[in-house]
Amino acid sequence: MDRAVERAEALMSLRRYEEARDLLARHVAEAPDDAVAWTELARCHSHVSSPREGVAATGEALRLDPANLNALVLHGTLLQRSGAGLEKAMEPLREAVRIRPDFWGGWSVLADYTFRHSMLQVARSGGLSVLTHQDVAPVAAEAAGMADEAIRLAPEEVRPYEVRQSIAELSGDTATAEAMDRAILRLDPTHADALSRQTRRMTNAPGVRASQAADVIADGLGAAPDSPEMRSALDAATYRLLRGTRWLALLCLAFTGVALGVGPGDEGTVPELPLSLGQRVWDVCVFAAIWAVGALLRYRRRRKGVRLNVRSLLRRDGWARLAAGQAVAVTVCAVVTVLIPWSEPDVPRVIFWTVLVATLLTMYLDRPRLRESFRTARRRG
Repeated sequence: MDRAVERAEALMSLRRYEEARDLLARHVAEAPDDAVAWTELARCHSHVSSPREGVAATGEALRLDPANLNALVLHGTLLQRSGAGLEKAMEPLREAVRIRPDFWGGWSVLADYTFRHSMLQVARSGGLSVLTHQDVAPVAAEAAGMADEAIRLAPEEVRPYEVRQSIAELSGDTATAEAMDRAILRLDPTHADALSRQTRRMTNAPGVRASQAADVIADGLGAAPDSPEMRSALDAATYRLLRGTRWLALLCLAFTGVALGVGPGDEGTVPELPLSLGQRVWDVCVFAAIWAVGALLRYRRRRKGVRLNVRSLLRRDGWARLAAGQAVAVTVCAVVTVLIPWSEPDVPRVIFWTVLVATLLTMYLDRPRLRESFRTARRRG
């Protein structure tokens, strides 16, 4: 291999693609018959988002060496990225598979493009803008077979599993999609997309509480800290934790209503007012126990990443501050109401119902779908 090509490959390994491109451009100007250099130049164009220039470079490489497998696969990839169309992009990939049927790279990319092309044909023939699993499943078999062949030829490569997972997920084959994610994580435990999908499945399983979901997501984020999807999922799970604290506050408020006889159904069972000091202190101790068991202990058992994200989310998100602030405000209102030695139930009844209705209304408006609509309206405004 020419020294200039070796230097260019070293630069690409350092992600210095522009420098490698310039070096190879000078080299092929002096040695236009170097097919390897043309192929590496096309790879540089691919990395710097210049697919049309890359197509021209792989064209030169294939003119010099029509059986160059790397150039054939790269030519097909760049044709697709340049907008030439999937049908045209699949031609060099089919040629690569014909020349070397034991080359997994050709099968893997061809499977990906075949599946995309099949979905595009289904959408065009049916005039569909959105495809369902039922639309995609009948045309997935050919591409799935190609991806399976790539996996058979290279069981330790991640890319064939990624293609097969995508085909399975879009065609509604959940079991195969999950199996492919497990295989991907076996080969690459830090694979961000597979971790995100696996984490989403675990957290969306029936019966999974917000605290459990937050811990699972925090574990996944520890393996792939740059995954924006998992960071968003951790924010959502953390918000569910904060949102749940309002139920603790409402429990304290309900206990106040029972103690003072101002809750629903208590009109005929009003206790003797004012309550004794001992009774009032006991009620406050019950509130403290509710919060200690319901929030503080649960918070302390969470992963460190979850605890840090609670503080971060309170700084970043107004809805999170609203949920936490309202939980504190309702609890304080319950404490103050029960500590005051009321002689008549009228005023505490008004306080109880006002706080209860306002809190429940806020929780209704705080549902995820409504919250997102408020954010969208604010951005448009």
